[in-house]
Amino acid sequence: TIFGIVIKMFPNINNMKIYLICGKTDLRKGIDGLAALVTEAFSLDAYDNAIFLFCGTRSDRFK
Repeated sequence: TIFGIVIKMFPNINNMKIYLICGKTDLRKGIDGLAALVTEAFSLDAYDNAIFLFCGTRSDRFK
């Protein structure tokens, strides 16, 4: 199941914060651009024990 895959990827998920970034985000920025967005726009540490989900132009796509 997808839940089993998530647990394998993030074994300490119970101790993690999950942020959902709503609105249209240019997903072409790549990982470095999205990490910079987290730092600059939200004043958060992109390398903290957290998961950041960005919504693209289409509401059915996340990165």
